[in-house]
Amino acid sequence: MTVSTRTYAIAAISFVCIGLMSVYLYTRNGGNDRFSKCRTSQVTGGGAIGGHFTLTDENGNSVTDTQVLSKPSLVYFGYTYCPDICPTDTARNAEAVDALEEMGLDVTPVFISVDPGRDTPDVLKEWTDYIHPRMIGLTGTETQIAEVAKLYRTYFKVPDDKSDEYYLVDHMTQTYLMLPEYGFVDFFSREDTAEDVARKTACFLEAG
Repeated sequence: MTVSTRTYAIAAISFVCIGLMSVYLYTRNGGNDRFSKCRTSQVTGGGAIGGHFTLTDENGNSVTDTQVLSKPSLVYFGYTYCPDICPTDTARNAEAVDALEEMGLDVTPVFISVDPGRDTPDVLKEWTDYIHPRMIGLTGTETQIAEVAKLYRTYFKVPDDKSDEYYLVDHMTQTYLMLPEYGFVDFFSREDTAEDVARKTACFLEAG
């Protein structure tokens, strides 16, 4: 299955909104962007994306954004029952993380579930450990997940009818690059390869 047309439309609108908010921040800050050489567009980071959250990690511990994002991180929203998109995207992120490690750069892959009803800590742990040994899996209550999604300007929709245990969740697929000192600095789309993600991430880390 592919992402629905509706999701693509919402994703396009969301990306435009991210860009507009970021350009506003760029302009408000006098055009000072230390990461300009790393970008392929005018999108810049800032307080408009991301924020404080408390979720439950794959070991059942309550954690905050400060604890989870203590290192440069690639943050992805998805769910473990996803048949193809989430495994492909997170494997791409994991490959990028390994490439960055070979460069001497420590980046954490983070997976936030948009399907907390099925993605318990135990389920997340098995799944994230398979994708990458250092991937951090996060879940929470429906309210907590909705709040985090709002902070990151992302979209997801869990169906009302969950009679089929393999129900599908509509969701967006961007990956956020978060730096401890700066917060959100850029995002990657599905079209970006592992090499693209590693190269661009390295640029941001070196510039920071």
